[in-house]
Amino acid sequence: MAELFIIGQLCSAERFPSKSLFCKWSVHAGTNWKIISGHKEGQTQVDSPAYDTRTWWCHPIDIHFASKGIQGWPKFHVQVYHYDSYGRSEIYGYGFCYVPTTPGKHTVDCHTWRPIGNLRDEFRRFFLGGGAQLKSPDFVYCGTDRYRLHTESLGTVRFQLNVIARNFRRYGVEL
Repeated sequence: MAELFIIGQLCSAERFPSKSLFCKWSVHAGTNWKIISGHKEGQTQVDSPAYDTRTWWCHPIDIHFASKGIQGWPKFHVQVYHYDSYGRSEIYGYGFCYVPTTPGKHTVDCHTWRPIGNLRDEFRRFFLGGGAQLKSPDFVYCGTDRYRLHTESLGTVRFQLNVIARNFRRYGVEL
C-alpha cells in the first residue's frame, strides 16, 4: 500500500477579533485511507498574547496514513474558539484545508469563517456571547448545503507541514 506521512505543527492564528483563542482540529480522509499511527484529532492550548497580534500554539501533528488510491485525499478541519473572561468558550470560526499533494515542506494557511444569523442573533452574540453555530461540522467541508449559509470571513490558521509520500509510484500515482 502507498503511505503518506504528515509531520508538522498547527502554528498560529491571526486576524481574529479577540485574543484568548484555542483550536480544535481533526483530519478527514476518504474510505481508501487508513490511519496507521498518530491522532486523527486534537486540541491546542489557550493562548492569550499580551503584545503580539498573532496567537501562537505550535501544536505538534504526526500522522501516518496508508492508502489504496488518492481518492479522498486527507484534509484538516479546524474550529477556532474564543475563551472569554467568564470562562465561556464560543466558536470564532470554521475552516478546512487539504494536505499538500507534493512531498516536501509546506506552509498552509487555512481561512476561517463563521455563520451569521439575523439581526437579533447578532445583537445576542455581541452582548451575551455565543451566536450561530453549525449543527454538524460536516457542513464545513462538504459543499452540498453550505451554499445556503450566510457567513462572514474571519482569521487565518497557519500549518507548517512536512509531507512524505512512499510507494505511490508503485501503485501508478505520480506526485
